[in-house]
Amino acid sequence: MHEYGIVQSLLQRIDAEARSHGATSVHRVILRLGEISGVEPDLLGFAFEAYREGTVASAAELSINFVPARWECSLCKATLPKGGYLRCEPCDAPARLAEGDDIILERLELEVPDVS
Repeated sequence: MHEYGIVQSLLQRIDAEARSHGATSVHRVILRLGEISGVEPDLLGFAFEAYREGTVASAAELSINFVPARWECSLCKATLPKGGYLRCEPCDAPARLAEGDDIILERLELEVPDVS
């Protein structure tokens, strides 16, 4: 399960971001997860629950924004229909993956003490 390794890296990044902003805790973690990223959302959530204990994100909620795969023509940039050939009919150019294979830390909601 590579989801555990992904979560370990994610928690390291969250810790670094929280420290850089002087945060005492993280309330919410929002991820952008591509359809063909190779990550199983349920396993990722389970790994997050298991590894967040004892971290600045120990009480954080994990939200996942699912992004469908989208292929486009490498020349004209037209979006190709899902389940079709990976080649643009008008241009006869090969398709390229435009989105849907990424794992992005989109947003963190942090608890930062008032310093005024």
